Amino acid sequence: MTDYIEVLTTTETEENAQAIAQALVARRLAACVQIRGPIQSTYRWQGQIETAREWQCVAKTRQSLFPRVETAITELHPYDVPEILAVPIVAASGPYAKWLEEQTASP
Repeated sequence: MTDYIEVLTTTETEENAQAIAQALVARRLAACVQIRGPIQSTYRWQGQIETAREWQCVAKTRQSLFPRVETAITELHPYDVPEILAVPIVAASGPYAKWLEEQTASP
């Protein structure tokens, strides 16, 4: 078991996704953020079934940083209720785990 997680969020534009990725890495809240998209999401919102084209961010970070990552995403996100999910990383190679730790440590 590791102390590492992936934090997922989706947003409406590639530009929003890039802004979130840049901020998380610049603030050392994530070692890496991958942007995937466009993707199609179908969901219920305010009583209606909606379909939207979105971009997904997948941030690699430490579990202890989740509250700060959540705050940063919430501040930067255009949605009223952004998806912010943490998924545990159950194993990581030694060199990658060391790199992830170094990149998310305070300078």
